[in-house]
Amino acid sequence: MRTRIVRIGNSQGIRIPKTLLEQTDLHGEVEINVRSGSLVISAVAPARSGWEAAFAQMAASGDDRLLDGDASTADSFDAKDWEWR
Repeated sequence: MRTRIVRIGNSQGIRIPKTLLEQTDLHGEVEINVRSGSLVISAVAPARSGWEAAFAQMAASGDDRLLDGDASTADSFDAKDWEWR
């Protein structure tokens, strides 16, 4: 399928036919990269994609402990010097 590069304000762009978009399931935000002299348009991965599996793997390997110790431990500053205002 051929199309033309058209002027869109101060930029240029192409119109992507609906049938092509339906075949790719692209919508909303996309990523554009140059690869071997071609433009490659791909879906943007959702934020924090894959984090759940990574955290589960960390828990399984015991690598999910706090690095700064037990934050719930109060010291003398917490007991007598700190005051909420």
